[in-house]
Amino acid sequence: MAKISIIGAGMTGASTAVWLSQREIADLVLIDVVDGVPQGKSLDLLEAMPIISKDVTITGSTDYAATAGSDIIIVTAGLPRKPGMSRDDLLTANANIVGPAVTETLKYSPNAIYIILTNPLDTMAYLAMKVGNLPRNRVIGQAGILDSARMRAFVAMETGVSVENINCYVLGGHGDEMVPLTRHSNIAGVPLSEYIPAEKLEAIVNRTRKGGGEIVNLLKTSAYYAPAAACAQMAEAILKDKHLIVPCAAYMEGEYGLNDMFFGVPVMLGRNGLEKIVEYDLNETEKASFEKSAAAVRETHEALKNLVKL
Repeated sequence: MAKISIIGAGMTGASTAVWLSQREIADLVLIDVVDGVPQGKSLDLLEAMPIISKDVTITGSTDYAATAGSDIIIVTAGLPRKPGMSRDDLLTANANIVGPAVTETLKYSPNAIYIILTNPLDTMAYLAMKVGNLPRNRVIGQAGILDSARMRAFVAMETGVSVENINCYVLGGHGDEMVPLTRHSNIAGVPLSEYIPAEKLEAIVNRTRKGGGEIVNLLKTSAYYAPAAACAQMAEAILKDKHLIVPCAAYMEGEYGLNDMFFGVPVMLGRNGLEKIVEYDLNETEKASFEKSAAAVRETHEALKNLVKL
């Protein structure tokens, strides 16, 4: 069986293990700096496998050696957002966590594909790629799947239609300047603008942009169930070579006119990780939103470059 290591055994990392274990696609390793936490959570989850009839081996450790031979490494480790914090406030602290996590895991799994979840997402993915000296197909950031799922959930709440019939695409940086593409989103093929009144659609767009903050204000910490489910979906698409097209943060090499940065775009995921980037035909309004979002991401990238020698 394939092997997936999850760096960070907090609520997001542990939830990712739960979602993945139900898929029965890989043996799992939980890594955390707090001794006892990864071991205890992995044992608890392992003991649930007979109940859900899944043959998955789950182990926990504080030693990166346990990750040896991983096909995929999911990085969730980092400080969570607290009320009043922006994702960018986390930059310094989380750069000091993600960088070493990538360096250490690469020693034991030199061919692994990395899924980065730690915030600020786009910039942490950039850090991982540069620190690991990795090709762009092997580092993908989880953001757009989560943001799009939130929008789909809100559309379902508004319309009463099954989430399975709702297709929403949220691109751009993982922050308040994200770009929900209402023109490309639909309910069973019917454009959202024809299904939902304009003012209600605008409210859904705004709630989507602030979806993470809404949960932080309620929970006093970051969301974890939905982000973890998104990571599991990405890992499954890679291991099963599904060629699944989903919004993810990818390293840009000219696509959408962007270069040398991670940005949320539709990507195809397969056994090599990032298979290709899909380019939508954007109108002028969408292009303007894209550029505004890209400027915010570039700013954080530049802050990282001033902080870490890449």
